[in-house]
Amino acid sequence: MNKNLPIYCLFFIYLAGFSQQIKKPLDSSVPLYKNATFNELEKNADVYYNKGNYTESLKLNIELLKKGLAEQNNYYIHQGYRNLGYDYLELNDTLHAKESFKKSEKYAKLSKNDTATALSYMDLANVYAELDQNYKKALQYHNKSITLFEKLKDSSGIADAHYNTILTAMAAKDFNKAYVHLLKAQKLNSFNKEYYNYIGIDILMGEYHIEKENYRLADDYLGKAIENAQKESLTFELESAYLALSKSLFRQKKYEEAYKTRLIFDKYLEENLRNVNNAQTETVSAQFQLSEYKKDVEAAELKNQLQAEIVKNKSNLNTILYIISAVLLLLFIFFLLAYRKRKQLVNQLKKRNFEILEAKQHAEKMSRSKTKFFSTVSHELRTPLYGVIGLSSILLEDPSLKSHEKDLKSLKFSADYLLALINDVLQINKIDANKLEAHITTFNIENLINKIGASFEYMRLQNKNKLVINISEEVPKVLKGNAIALSQILMNLVGNACKFTENGVITITVTPEETCPTKALLCFKIEDTGIGISEKDQKRIFNEFSQVDSENYSYQGTGLGLTIVKKLVSLSNSKIHLESKKEKGSSFWFSLIFDIAKTTEKKLEDSLLNKKLLINRRILIVEDNRINQAVTKKILEKNQVICSVAENGLQAVEQVKQNTFDLVLMDINMPIMDGLKATKEIRTFNTSIPIVALTAVEVEDMRLEIYDSGMNDIIVKPYDMNKFLQVILRNLTVYYSGKMEPQFF
Repeated sequence: MNKNLPIYCLFFIYLAGFSQQIKKPLDSSVPLYKNATFNELEKNADVYYNKGNYTESLKLNIELLKKGLAEQNNYYIHQGYRNLGYDYLELNDTLHAKESFKKSEKYAKLSKNDTATALSYMDLANVYAELDQNYKKALQYHNKSITLFEKLKDSSGIADAHYNTILTAMAAKDFNKAYVHLLKAQKLNSFNKEYYNYIGIDILMGEYHIEKENYRLADDYLGKAIENAQKESLTFELESAYLALSKSLFRQKKYEEAYKTRLIFDKYLEENLRNVNNAQTETVSAQFQLSEYKKDVEAAELKNQLQAEIVKNKSNLNTILYIISAVLLLLFIFFLLAYRKRKQLVNQLKKRNFEILEAKQHAEKMSRSKTKFFSTVSHELRTPLYGVIGLSSILLEDPSLKSHEKDLKSLKFSADYLLALINDVLQINKIDANKLEAHITTFNIENLINKIGASFEYMRLQNKNKLVINISEEVPKVLKGNAIALSQILMNLVGNACKFTENGVITITVTPEETCPTKALLCFKIEDTGIGISEKDQKRIFNEFSQVDSENYSYQGTGLGLTIVKKLVSLSNSKIHLESKKEKGSSFWFSLIFDIAKTTEKKLEDSLLNKKLLINRRILIVEDNRINQAVTKKILEKNQVICSVAENGLQAVEQVKQNTFDLVLMDINMPIMDGLKATKEIRTFNTSIPIVALTAVEVEDMRLEIYDSGMNDIIVKPYDMNKFLQVILRNLTVYYSGKMEPQFF
């Protein structure tokens, strides 16, 4: 079906639209619709359309569309909608015609057939020009059609596209554009006489020259068109040509010729009107069946939509299944890789755990070795120091040696200094190993600080310093807390102040920051007027083994004092502060919380300081070191104590069995039988005699073992002589029942 031309306002153009190619009718025997092929349906539809039997044409085109929809053939669907568009136009159903042409374009694109797409562009251009008079949009579609035909190098299609563009441009009164396309169409049609567009081109060329008042050229083109139309017996073209010619002659004022030409036009007009009336009669009869055919088209479209929806849903389902499968596959791969990775990590973890276990065991072994080392070193160093400190203390009390008092004090100071170094190293080891335990006792803060000040009397006098103690009257007198930790902090800070100050003043200040009926927050401040600490040194002074650099002074020590202070203060949930200027002195302060004791605990100080209670007491000294035996014996005999000596635990057990003693001083590390085994043996037959451990070992490492063995108290060598006697007096006067906290000296 050649439907390349539209139905136009100009009647001759309208009729020329479907009469460009008239095929001879086929045999009257038309194949059954449902069994006919697509090409057979299309051929027979062309026959009925060209004969003006639009009802049968519509019926066949609907079957053609159904076949295309059933086969999901986008080209067939395009062709079906295109043919239906022209059928609807002839049946004056412009709405469905326009809709069909749009669907034709859609399926032409889906078919990826460029020729079909180019034809659909041309159809839509004609629809927009004829039905909507939207010439701008129509010309856009014409340009798209021409471009696509040129791409396909389809000369016939290009000629038709130019021809339809001319019609639109003429209707839009754009004669210049029309003339450009006329020239192109004329050139193309000169090579192809199969269609009759060349006659129409001559008529349009004549009309163009009439508008441009080129009447001679117009008459030539129109005469040529009339001659060719008469040869082909094309009455519609003759009607159009004579109408245009009469118009040209009239404008040339050739009225007589114009009149004669007009009569010929009327003749062809009358003849054509008869044909049109017949066609219109057929059209009217066909319109009665149009609604039924529309239902068929709608049913076919609905069926196609349902099928498309089913296919789409199936496709969506397949897509979902593919996605799920892909996700499951990815998950499987992920879990497989994760499993392998986990297995690798587990193996690595096992290996790492084994390495950590080995490292832990090694660390524990090293820790035990370190503990044993410190215990051994402590014992081996403290044992000779006990002799030095003890003998020097005894000699200092001998009036006959008054002339050597200064030398003896120096000797004792050096021994005390060495003992302090040992204690510092052991203290750091305890803190780092988390073995430091808080010993909560009730104490008098004023007495404690005065004793600390008195312990530095020799160093104070040696450096010619003045020691000032300021305790606010608002500070509670009796406190409960870790007096041992406080003493160690103050001892280190005051010791540093004494060491780095000469001819200066050292001040110990205690003030309350906050108090309530049960607790007191106290600030302890130690100031000196010594050499001071530079800003550079202040950043590292609390590090282990760090000391102040000075060109004028050389100070001995381990550099552990301030480290111990910082760690002890930190364990008490506080912080040490420092202010210092070079050559101006230093100030250290910290704050600690203590409980306020409601009542002073009853003490046995009167009896503990009454040395007369020692007269004629029988004490067994169990000690393997001859020097230590002599020192302990001299101290006790000086206080009129009756002493016996046993060199090992076995001798001690025998002597206790055979003699009566008021108290036993028991060393721990001895040959043959150590002090722990000896004590256990004694407790099998004597549970009342006080046994006091007199040892140089580290107490924290063996405290539980000492008490578990049955001992009542502990004295650590070397010791302060007065405290040594206090412990003995306490155990002589009060039987240890568990109500009195042991004290360690």
